[in-house]
Amino acid sequence: MADIEPLRALRYDPARAGALDDLVSPPYDVIDAADRAKLVGRSPHNVVAIDLPQASDGEDPYARAAQTFQSWRAQGVIVQDPEPALWALSQDYAGPDGRPRQRHGFFARVRVENYGAGRIRPHERTHPGPKEDRLRLTRATQANLSPIFSLYDDPGNAAWNAIAPHTEAAPFGDVTDPAGTRHRLWRVGDPGTIENVRAALEDTELLIADGHHRYETARVYAEEIGGEGAHRYVLMYLVALQDPGLEIFPTHRLLVGLDQRRREALRDELERDWEIDDVDPDRLQPSGDGPVRAGYLERGRARMLSLRDQAIADAALPEHAEPYRRLDTAVLEALVLQGALNMTEDDISHLNGLDYARSTDEARERVQSGDADAAFFMRSTPVEQVRAVAAAGETMPPKSTYFFPKVLTGLLFNPLKD
Repeated sequence: MADIEPLRALRYDPARAGALDDLVSPPYDVIDAADRAKLVGRSPHNVVAIDLPQASDGEDPYARAAQTFQSWRAQGVIVQDPEPALWALSQDYAGPDGRPRQRHGFFARVRVENYGAGRIRPHERTHPGPKEDRLRLTRATQANLSPIFSLYDDPGNAAWNAIAPHTEAAPFGDVTDPAGTRHRLWRVGDPGTIENVRAALEDTELLIADGHHRYETARVYAEEIGGEGAHRYVLMYLVALQDPGLEIFPTHRLLVGLDQRRREALRDELERDWEIDDVDPDRLQPSGDGPVRAGYLERGRARMLSLRDQAIADAALPEHAEPYRRLDTAVLEALVLQGALNMTEDDISHLNGLDYARSTDEARERVQSGDADAAFFMRSTPVEQVRAVAAAGETMPPKSTYFFPKVLTGLLFNPLKD
């Protein structure tokens, strides 16, 4: 089972640091240079100064992050809780489909272990670049600056039921981000509640939803330090698989730089293995259960693709488990990206000929503007399918899932040194 514990969190002191709205940020991997400049402009203590550090004149940016972090602690901008606690988080949001939802979860520290049944499982492949960056930052700051988002099985909702009464008080933090999501944070230090939450999760395993690179970084760091101590744990935000506000949204695939040869190879593949039906350009995102499907837009023509026979996917992915062979993104990767377009895993990892879009509008606009040559519109992957793929020991292709909303960076930090 996963080892879940309360943490003596490091956190901003609003009396010294200012309003939490000006201090938090989206995760580092969705921030560009302009976003970073805006965040730093809101407060010199905004978390991007340490989570996405910059340095000049040849200075090591990671050393700069460590110096800034220690300075904030010395000044009382960041303080440490005297006693361990869990932290509840409620997120009120509207997804890309516009429908309002509320997602509940809590922060804890979780012992870092090798992936395996009954403990912690991944669901997507990772790349070496982000892991090296996060490892260097972790070494420098000796803290988890942003959480890993994981899921747990709790059919009776026992963990959140234990926490919920504590959310009736005024929250420690109340932030509405630029996307309109409201994040409310409560400290839960009651020992009885903590024990009830731990008991509810006693026999469950955790499935990483977002933050695979950060988790694998935590494993490497724990082994580098060795022995026992705070470095053996990592900051996690935990949400029940059964939470009514948990939703997985799709990430659409864009093809760029298609030459005539690749266009012909793509056409031949689609005509051979897929049923093709013309559709309205506003109805490109497929839905529902059933055979592998994807919307397809190229040169102003919108079509719906349906795999002719599951046996085609089975033949293309013979080394993979059955749940993986029914995954839209995996079949598209095997037949189209790696098959027809001859992309390697390295091409896919480094976006060589490939890009992504979070919304149907973005994908459609990029094709219509000529910024992309074609787009594949994907279905949402149900939570149970993600779970089945992970339980089979498989990891999905990159960007197979889009968990929204993201968990803000800067709400809490987890110290890795006792």
